[in-house]
Amino acid sequence: MNWILLIIAGLFEVSFAFCLGKAKETTGIDMCFWYLGFIITCGISMGLLIKASQTLPIGTAYAVWTGIGAVGTVLIGILVFKEPATFLRLFFIITLIGSIVGLKAVSQ
Repeated sequence: MNWILLIIAGLFEVSFAFCLGKAKETTGIDMCFWYLGFIITCGISMGLLIKASQTLPIGTAYAVWTGIGAVGTVLIGILVFKEPATFLRLFFIITLIGSIVGLKAVSQ
């Protein structure tokens, strides 16, 4: 169950990065709403990370959480914010995914 919470926490990390990206593109009240979304999703993400790390090793939990966030944020950047999708960038994302899966496999 805590692995599921950790994955959800990582997805909320992606969402708070998305909110930051959208806030950068907007002004006025829209920007405030995106920053509010950032604060809310950041709190949810941290809360779930805290809950998951109560039974999972903290080093593994934190690495998986940041890895999910990094992979998701790069993919959001490519798909939503039109950042470049170079071969090396995708290669290292794939190696990062392999590392996350490896950490899960060796951390029961």
